[in-house]
Amino acid sequence: QVQLVESGGGSVQAGASPRLSCAASGLTFAMHVMGWFRQYPGKVREFVAAISWDGRSADYGDSVKGRFTISRDNAKNMVYLQMSSLKPEDTAVYYCAADKDPTGRIQLSPRSYDFWGQGTQVTVSS
Repeated sequence: QVQLVESGGGSVQAGASPRLSCAASGLTFAMHVMGWFRQYPGKVREFVAAISWDGRSADYGDSVKGRFTISRDNAKNMVYLQMSSLKPEDTAVYYCAADKDPTGRIQLSPRSYDFWGQGTQVTVSS
């Protein structure tokens, strides 16, 4: 079955630049748009970033543009989220997601994604 396993979360200081990783298995990775979302307690999941099949296109949520970078390695079935200039308001659970839409279009809504990881907590202290 499909598995998405996030890693790289934890407690960091404001301004830090950690990298989240997501290992995918059980799917044709190169045919899935991959995304990162985050969720605050009691809130719906918020779009953070997504990347096209071939890694040539990406989109970002307004709150992370210029600070976060998504990338993927199709040979390793991995997707990454390089975060920088972290702020306390970036504290959330971060989820990796895969979209099997055959059009390959980057979608911003979490409802468009078919598979999800368990999430990794990122806590940013000031």
